[in-house]
Amino acid sequence: MSDHLTSRPSAGEPHLPNEPISEQEVNIAPVLMAAGAEKKSALAAPLAVLRRIFTLNKKTTIGLYIVIFFVLLAIFGPFFPHSDPNALTNDILLPPSSAHLLGTTQTGQDIMSQILVGTRVSIMWGFLTGLVVTVLSIVIGLSAGYLGGLVDDALTMLINIFLVLPSFPLAIVLAAYVPQKGPLTVAMVIALTSWAYNARVLRAQTLSMKQRDFVESSKSSGESAWRIIFSEILPNEIAIVASGFVGTAIYVILTAAGLEFLGLGDVSVVDWGTMFYWAQNNDALLLGAWWWYVAPGACIALLGAGLAMINFGIDEFANPKLRRERTITNLPGLRSFFALKRPERAQ
Repeated sequence: MSDHLTSRPSAGEPHLPNEPISEQEVNIAPVLMAAGAEKKSALAAPLAVLRRIFTLNKKTTIGLYIVIFFVLLAIFGPFFPHSDPNALTNDILLPPSSAHLLGTTQTGQDIMSQILVGTRVSIMWGFLTGLVVTVLSIVIGLSAGYLGGLVDDALTMLINIFLVLPSFPLAIVLAAYVPQKGPLTVAMVIALTSWAYNARVLRAQTLSMKQRDFVESSKSSGESAWRIIFSEILPNEIAIVASGFVGTAIYVILTAAGLEFLGLGDVSVVDWGTMFYWAQNNDALLLGAWWWYVAPGACIALLGAGLAMINFGIDEFANPKLRRERTITNLPGLRSFFALKRPERAQ
């Protein structure tokens, strides 16, 4: 009996149900390992491309250093020794000096302390709002482009409506009539009015992407629509998503500062926008207190320049019209990732 169970069947003879199958006959471990490695490499490829963009492009590297500086200032700035940014003193409208590095306001508040504390609020809400806008654009744009039919028609109509509406005036109207003021209100208003452009770009890219062979292969293998959208199509649009997020972050920070400058935010919260509001409200320009509005203006300008440099660097790789041939030839694997074709020279 035991000899029968352990004996090997002759060629062409099927295994009996009670016969053991050896590892040599059915060994799926290499197949599973290869499939796992392929999925991992597919997800890692877009991240590797972004890492090369950030390290090999001078514009992107400089912009990244500027953004990192402000992020570190937002994280550790409030822990630096400083006075209460809202404390009133007798040091009124003092220019920058050793005692007050960035001067004081008309009520004696230290501007350096306001910058250290306000940077965290502006950076945090700016990037969080940009992230929310980017997620909305991804979900709506990719869903419309891939699902098609009535879903595409409805979402495209919604996108077109928000594209026609002027976003900043609409944000002013919404912020003016919301009873509760504050950074959260400003963030919600901006997120509601700023997602349509990136959604339209992602929809157009998805319409082209869903005709590719790897998407058709996933469909034929029975993958769900949502898995194809977020696991197959989205990683191949990571450069466009990253560029959209950076551009959205610039717009969000500028729009938030503009709304708070108009007094549509919580003016008791210390950030870059409210610093502009109090400087304008107390006639800093007429009084010659240039340091009052130059400090927050320089922060917004530098951060905007850093984000713009990152965006330009990403565009040079994601946009075939802006891509530099000499740079791409030095990046192994990047040409195949973006499916770039070298134009043939005229004979």
